[in-house]
Amino acid sequence: MTHYDHRKEESWKDFDFTFPYAQGLRRLREEVLAKTDFDPSVLWIWGTMQAMAVIRVLKACEREFGGEGQRVVKEALRDTGRDIGRQMMGSLEKPEKLSDAEIASFFATVVNCIAYASLEEPSIDSGDKVSFHILWCPHQDYYAAFDCRVQRYFVQGMLEAVKEKGLLADWQVRFTQTIPAGAETCRFELWRAPDDEKSQWEKYSEQLEAKALEIAQREAGE
Repeated sequence: MTHYDHRKEESWKDFDFTFPYAQGLRRLREEVLAKTDFDPSVLWIWGTMQAMAVIRVLKACEREFGGEGQRVVKEALRDTGRDIGRQMMGSLEKPEKLSDAEIASFFATVVNCIAYASLEEPSIDSGDKVSFHILWCPHQDYYAAFDCRVQRYFVQGMLEAVKEKGLLADWQVRFTQTIPAGAETCRFELWRAPDDEKSQWEKYSEQLEAKALEIAQREAGE
């Protein structure tokens, strides 16, 4: 059993998703992993190099170009998240048998275990709330706590993609703890948000953006 097929719920089989970047993934599986001595663990090194490059590009643009540089990188990351979300959810229609909580939790599993290549422990807590612990994340040993803001833009784009499908329109997401900040796991919650909470993710992103620009200005002046 693969790490992304760990769900015990019978309804998991009704959640139809697609692997993103399907052509390259097929080549990796069929022509590389199946036929060569390629060590797949080096993909972690390659991915970590990409991740460190992304946060350094963001910080450099904030130092050099301020808010406009931050906006350009942010929108590029958000567009990437939206693209991946559209690929993963492309064939998904609202399954009649699934509750909103199941859809939210299963969508999070696809994001966590495939897009983020992480290990998770999911929980459907109620009809209006689900949560999960990230047990291992590829970034946890090299991203600082503040660097994780990069992932917010990917997530925002992915949420926009799933909402384009008419799903989870009134659901929000938040984290309650993270590994880079010293916790044993990263823990997130998704919940059916009342009107006054529907933009919570975006508002917190704006707070982080303002803090990042203060840091960038201070570093640029040194």
